[in-house]
Amino acid sequence: MISEKKGAILILSGPSGCGKSTLLKEVYKEIDDYYFSISTTTRAPRVGEQNGVDYFFVSKEEFEEDIKNDGFLEYAKVHDNYYGTSLKPIMKALKEGKLVIFDIDVQGHEIVRKKLDSIVTSVFITTPNLNILKDRLTSRDTDSSEIIEKRIKNAKTEVEYFDTYDYLIINDNLELAAKQLVSIANITRIKAKLFDKEKIVSNWLN
Repeated sequence: MISEKKGAILILSGPSGCGKSTLLKEVYKEIDDYYFSISTTTRAPRVGEQNGVDYFFVSKEEFEEDIKNDGFLEYAKVHDNYYGTSLKPIMKALKEGKLVIFDIDVQGHEIVRKKLDSIVTSVFITTPNLNILKDRLTSRDTDSSEIIEKRIKNAKTEVEYFDTYDYLIINDNLELAAKQLVSIANITRIKAKLFDKEKIVSNWLN
């Protein structure tokens, strides 16, 4: 059937503090058949974070063993820690026709693009400027000043890559940014490349 829902990937990237998590909550209100890809990391959990909910927390040795076994769709080393996306749950969700949502950095985006380009739609989210990002990172009071400096340095590099994404959202007005992201999430499922050309043409001719 032409109307069947297709499994697709929606990638979100942007500096820490740009509001990705808040915007995703709005997407979840509108879309029910999604799978949020939980990253695996070697960093220590922050206060309140749960294993299997926020991240899969593993040792450096475990992570490197999975790298050897080709168990990751993508992985990168950021702020001296590994972050990666395990392949098995991704492939299961795609087969079930779900929208698979990623929150990954620019390195991860590039790798996923190379491997699964035809089913990927990507969005770069950022604050209107660097000063607003600094204010947000400082006011949320979850990181040390040293980590905040690392995040700011990283953000300056990441923003240079926004034009490698399909869409750019400047998160200045939360309501507007949320509407834009929901629209993109919905349109992701009807990209022409997701459909079997032979099947669509055959059905149409009959």
